Amino acid sequence: MTTPPAPAHGTPDAPLLVVQGEAEFETGPEIARIGITVAARGRDRRTTLDDLTRRNAAVLDLVKSYGEALAELSTGVFSITPELSERGRGERVRSHQGQVRLDAEFTDFTALAELTTRLADLELTRVDGPWWSLRPGSPVHTEARRRAVADALTRAREYADALGTTLAALVELADTGADRPRTTAAYGRAARSLTRGGPAEPPEPLDLEPARLTVAAQVTARFTLVPPRM
Repeated sequence: MTTPPAPAHGTPDAPLLVVQGEAEFETGPEIARIGITVAARGRDRRTTLDDLTRRNAAVLDLVKSYGEALAELSTGVFSITPELSERGRGERVRSHQGQVRLDAEFTDFTALAELTTRLADLELTRVDGPWWSLRPGSPVHTEARRRAVADALTRAREYADALGTTLAALVELADTGADRPRTTAAYGRAARSLTRGGPAEPPEPLDLEPARLTVAAQVTARFTLVPPRM
């Protein structure tokens, strides 16, 4: 059995009412992501690679030691780049520079604050972030959609009441694709990159203040009305 398409226009016997429902509210983040860049530099290619491997292993062990607080860990870009001398003829290699990029995702922000401080204290290790977000299947998205539908139904009933009639049936409900989190601040209070190049005093513990996220949803609903008496 084929369902007939929703009418594009109403008729005197079935007036059509089209409304939009919207929802927007703030919520706390569920996930924090950081980027970690481990570097090494030296005159010899093999020595540079060995130093990079050692430092990368140390960072991986440290991050993985946080157990359940760590939601995801992945290795991104890896590179070993020769740097040529600016003087002299020919392609004379002056030194080699290596980098490994790691991306980590945390659900425990207290553990993240501690880890970020410890990472910043390692040799030639850079930390970027955090970036705050919601889980892809977060119930917050469901709540935003539910509120948008409720808003559409409330508006439709108010219009029908203004005409002295009632809603007859819902003929179409369209998601306009606005249900995604956004934030006006890309970072929390610790909005900076941290790099340590050698021995120094341990950094002060970071105060990571999660940014508030704005979640929004929007739907378009089409209803038929009981014909009002005009």
